[in-house]
Amino acid sequence: MSNFYCECCGTKSSSISSLTANSCSRHPLGPNKGKHKLYEGSEKAKYNCKYCGTSSASISTLTGNSCSRHPNGNGKGKHAPAL
Repeated sequence: MSNFYCECCGTKSSSISSLTANSCSRHPLGPNKGKHKLYEGSEKAKYNCKYCGTSSASISTLTGNSCSRHPNGNGKGKHAPAL
């Protein structure tokens, strides 16, 4: 059985429909102002930020920190997992 993850916060779910039906605490518009967004990459041992290359063992840990090379500016956005 596959696991599905939110690209913004790393929440794990057993189905896409249950994942995308709930609010995301790290949504780009603000906490709980949007639904979870499906991470379309595969499960990995390490996840890398698509902006700066920082790596982490989980999407949740990766997206919990600010990215120095985020398109909105230094410290103005979180790391985002590369596919």
